[in-house]
Amino acid sequence: MTAALTTDFIPVPLPDYVERPPGEMQARAEAFYDGIRRRHTVREFASRPVPRDLIATCLKAAGTAPSGANHQPWHFSVIGAAAMKARIRAAAEEEERAFYAGRAGADWLAALRPLGTDPDKPFLEIAPWLICVFGARKSRSADGVMRKNYYVPESVAIATGFLIAALHHAGLATLTHTPAPMSFLNEICGRPETEKPYILLVTGYPAENAHIPRHATEKKPLADIATFFE
Repeated sequence: MTAALTTDFIPVPLPDYVERPPGEMQARAEAFYDGIRRRHTVREFASRPVPRDLIATCLKAAGTAPSGANHQPWHFSVIGAAAMKARIRAAAEEEERAFYAGRAGADWLAALRPLGTDPDKPFLEIAPWLICVFGARKSRSADGVMRKNYYVPESVAIATGFLIAALHHAGLATLTHTPAPMSFLNEICGRPETEKPYILLVTGYPAENAHIPRHATEKKPLADIATFFE
């Protein structure tokens, strides 16, 4: 190990890890799969309020995600204010109308038809919370020093996955909404140009008698998504 690395690298004993018997590990893995497979993307939300503290706890779970150089290059703008949600809906639907009018291209629009989506996004005002997920090219690390960030898209994607799993585990429905372009979110949320909005995550309770497209229930089998080399 080089002198520079030994100066900055301060090892500490691995905290928190608990080794479990193989049978218990398999049972826990199966229980997690049984829970996460019940997660579905929802576009019909109830306006029922969701406690701010519940969202905050799920965000803390997202903040534990691994990231490039541990710089944690994410920021979550959490919006419950009706006026801000209305602004976001108006801006998102403007982009969506252009998208569905042809900007997306024929192949993309054909791929979306089984999902039944269109430019109207009422859920952006109905759902109690919108979480704008930003990734930063530069930000202050946990030690307070401003640094360039690395593997930003990958890191933000992992943290968002943690967040979706946490919200689902807590009992909420989610929708990953990605109008393109999304730069209007920087202005509405007051975020700097050095941050890029990646996902507008909608969360809350599903509406009574909510539906999902049958197409969304079609998941590839393990043999199609994984290859084992033993």
